[in-house]
Amino acid sequence: MKRNIKIVFLGLFLVFTASFYAPAYGADINDLKSQIDAKNEEIRKLEEEMRQYKGSIEGAQLLAKTLNAQIAKLNAEIKALNTQIVLTSKKISKKELEIQQLAYEIKNTETAMIERQKAIKGILISLNQSEENTAFEAFLKFWTISDFFTELENIEVLNGKIRENFDKLAGLKIELESKKGSAEVANKDLQNLKNDLVDQKLIQEQGKTEKKSILKATKNQEAEYQKLLKDRQAKKEAFEMELFQFESQLKYELDKSKLPQVGKGVLAWPLDNVFITQYFGKTVDSVRLYRSGTHNGIDLRARNGTPIKSAGPGKVTATGNTDLQFGCYSYGKWILIDHQNGLATLYAHLSIIKVVAGDQIASDQIIGYSGYTGAVEPAGILGAHLHLTVFASSAVTIQRYTSSMNCKNVSIPVANPNAYLDPLLYL
Repeated sequence: MKRNIKIVFLGLFLVFTASFYAPAYGADINDLKSQIDAKNEEIRKLEEEMRQYKGSIEGAQLLAKTLNAQIAKLNAEIKALNTQIVLTSKKISKKELEIQQLAYEIKNTETAMIERQKAIKGILISLNQSEENTAFEAFLKFWTISDFFTELENIEVLNGKIRENFDKLAGLKIELESKKGSAEVANKDLQNLKNDLVDQKLIQEQGKTEKKSILKATKNQEAEYQKLLKDRQAKKEAFEMELFQFESQLKYELDKSKLPQVGKGVLAWPLDNVFITQYFGKTVDSVRLYRSGTHNGIDLRARNGTPIKSAGPGKVTATGNTDLQFGCYSYGKWILIDHQNGLATLYAHLSIIKVVAGDQIASDQIIGYSGYTGAVEPAGILGAHLHLTVFASSAVTIQRYTSSMNCKNVSIPVANPNAYLDPLLYL
């Protein structure tokens, strides 16, 4: 009878301790959660500040046709980038706290699994002791038949508790694997945020350099600024005419059967927020802005430093920077991606290029950041935006246009005008 009571007590004690195991680091986790909540509130306020900056910059860009207005716009962008840097720093701090929280939770889950294993081991030992004798020998040890059947019932209870603990142990294992997966993702996110912070600081420095360059070139004089704009606009138009004449001589016949079927979603928008500032082809703006009278892509509004994503999976054919030759006002920093479906896309006027030729690119992958580079409109030469061109990939090549007056030392994508496609047919 005493042994009977001992088995029941041991089984219930082990189950009780496993069921009511109090996780370690509870106070630490609660403190981390409070810190994460505080970071979320700081991030929310900074994101609201960024939205306000975006509106003021877009308004300033439309007015930036004078030196003072242009400097004011650059100052606003530098301040916005500073806020973005602070915002990213807060996100990094928050992500580090989340990783700490996950580490505590992983440790707690591992400890809970050990406790469950101990409980199962204890119950198995009790059952083993009960089953060492034959049923007949066990029967003889009890004073009454009632005690014998009570013992059998207790053994059945212990068997049930084993199953229960095994089920909970399996659940803890799944939970542990999930938390470890979350920790791995969080660490990747943290590294991406740190990379973003480096890029944002670089873009901010570029903005400061651009401001100094303008003030130095114009000697802070409005007349000098207007003269600078006129000179660069003339060189830009001259190169555009050179390029148009050169491309018109390239032999190419468009085979539409090698292109994907026209339709929405063949390509993805390279920006999270889409606002088209200039359309493809012959438009009122293209006649006014381009010597050829036509626009070979679309322009999308993008504040300086806006992340640019690939319009689809593919391979980077080439990258370049026409600003490497002084006086060459063209694409600035550019990326060409072959999507291996008959289409290729060009992204121009970037501030930073994040890929190199030969890279395999995933859909929606960040490949660079928008910027001022090249001859961009409106606001003379300094209005930040993204220029997106879609080519028939079989026609586009990378060439150094050596007969150019101002751009002979840089390489750019070129194609017969028939190979330029309206991006809106596929976006």
